[in-house]
Amino acid sequence: MPKAGNNIDINKISAAGLLVTLGIVFGNIGTSPLYTMSAVLNGGKGNFGDLLVYGSLSCIFWTLTLTTTIKHIAITLRADNNGEGGIFALFALMKNKSVWVAVLTMIGGGALLADAIITPSITVTSAIEGLELFNPKIPVVPIVLVIIAALFFIQQFGTHFIGSYFGPVILVWFLMLGLLGLSQIISNPLILGSLNPVYAYRFLSEFPGGFVLLGAVFLCTTGVETIYVDLGHCGRNNIRVSWIFVKISLMLNYMGQGAWLLQNYKGGEDLNPFFEIMPEWLLLPGIVIATTAAIIASQSIISGSFTLVSEAALLNFWPRLRVLHPTLVRGQVYMPFVNMILWIACTIVVLIFKKSGNMDAAYVLAITITEIATTLLLAVYLFQKGVNHRLISFMVMVYLTVEGSFLIANLFKFSKGGWFTLILGLLFILIMLGWYFGRKIKNRYISFANLNKYTDLFRDLSQDESVPKTATNLVYIIRANRKDQVESKVVYSIFSKFPKRADKYWLLHIDRVNEPNQFEYQVTQIIPGILIRVDFHIGFKVEPSINLYFREVLEDLSATGEIKLESGYESLRKYDIPPDFKFILIERIMPRDYKLSNWENFILFLNNIAGKMSISDIKALQLDATNTVIEHVPIQFAWPFLWGLQLHISLLSFLAWREG
Repeated sequence: MPKAGNNIDINKISAAGLLVTLGIVFGNIGTSPLYTMSAVLNGGKGNFGDLLVYGSLSCIFWTLTLTTTIKHIAITLRADNNGEGGIFALFALMKNKSVWVAVLTMIGGGALLADAIITPSITVTSAIEGLELFNPKIPVVPIVLVIIAALFFIQQFGTHFIGSYFGPVILVWFLMLGLLGLSQIISNPLILGSLNPVYAYRFLSEFPGGFVLLGAVFLCTTGVETIYVDLGHCGRNNIRVSWIFVKISLMLNYMGQGAWLLQNYKGGEDLNPFFEIMPEWLLLPGIVIATTAAIIASQSIISGSFTLVSEAALLNFWPRLRVLHPTLVRGQVYMPFVNMILWIACTIVVLIFKKSGNMDAAYVLAITITEIATTLLLAVYLFQKGVNHRLISFMVMVYLTVEGSFLIANLFKFSKGGWFTLILGLLFILIMLGWYFGRKIKNRYISFANLNKYTDLFRDLSQDESVPKTATNLVYIIRANRKDQVESKVVYSIFSKFPKRADKYWLLHIDRVNEPNQFEYQVTQIIPGILIRVDFHIGFKVEPSINLYFREVLEDLSATGEIKLESGYESLRKYDIPPDFKFILIERIMPRDYKLSNWENFILFLNNIAGKMSISDIKALQLDATNTVIEHVPIQFAWPFLWGLQLHISLLSFLAWREG
């Protein structure tokens, strides 16, 4: 997703920053007038009257105030991870990442991805349905499918060119929303009284089925989750100032639709008040602008999905997938596999539900689940940060009451589309569940060796010409956090499985840090000139281009004279042939005969399925496949002292073999 631009300081309020923010952040919520009042009307048209209009408008205003203005704009935007936002950035901020915090993150992330599938479907369908005012027999579904196919097709080329027009188009859209609504309010200014919260109370307590209609009301918040996700693209201040204009435009349009309904609607007929309030001369241009706004809203959520999945993969919530950078814009990524899945899923949504009114139950359920997960995660974060627990409890009580009510109301429409969201969300959650906890199960059985015990062995092996040289430089990717340790499987690979002689042994450790764009490295000469460890401290939004980073480290060390970049073979050295490197990756395999609990077996089953989606470590770390060897070793379940004894015997056998 494009940032607010390389030439725009997102930390300062500017006209350019505000314009870009409108296009990137508020495209989704800006298209909600296309279907929100229509959904309310279709749900309550059998009891149409003043209370339906005034009550639903009051609920819309206070929903936007509580969930968007207070929760997201005032509170959530403060929980930034060095300027980055989103549910995975919030997880990265947690000091104590408990199991339940991880599960909540998965639930929120799964619902967000489900939202990303339904958003293009409902927004584009709602806009194209306006053409039925000209011709009721117009083929809406085929037109929508063509637009969606084209939208996903262009993702591979990048959206920088299109993105530069997002802001101006959405600005025109919001101006149109406000002016259309104002034109109707002038004829019935009493509609402004709907801002009184008494009408919301009466709507819920007196109107038949008013509580169930909360599910339709909550559609007004569609896209609210992208406000936090796009924090790093536009900046907190630009988002907050833009929201003032956005909310005024939205409420003017909603109240304008309500004013028109009170004066013109007789009850019983199916119509969309959004298009009804347009003058006849504006109808066709209005549909074109609405369709363009819907495409922009869809584009924003699609680009956001790529960013979301890439961040999830870097935090080990999602299998590693192929990531491309179609443009030079920093932070904009394209994931072919995700793009294909989203396109197929969006197509299925349109074919199943056919009309936008049939999609609202699935749509709002995804949003509600995301909001509840965000509320709980935000509460945990604020608690860990030391905020007064009474304030946190009050916040949780208020928002769980509000969002819980919306959730319960929407579950009444479970059979009308809510089931689809749960299926989608559950599929995404199972992938994350298997990948995240499957790795943790496997990591339980990692054992470490103290490097200080093997320094003499490294020196002797590197100088032992009776052992064929494997490479001048042998490079292992390790996971040991302590500088004096390495995984026992690495020691086993070097000395026991098949002795590997090299002039230099490199241990590369990749440390994923919470700061999204950090990149640092530290070099530790464990045995000067023979055994060298390099620690890369990489932010969760930085690509792990280890081959490139390692080359930079070598050049820096050569420039300071700490190492010599020359071949380890005399015949090649005099011709200035560069040194050779070989990377060793060790994959651990779970033995089939080891007994795990039913839950652990289920998690590993999910992990294996998720692994089918994942690219190899070679591609994930961007290593040179021609210089990389993959070794397979079984996961060792023996007690530590037995494993140590086994390793000790192996080392003694190697020494005896060498001396003999």
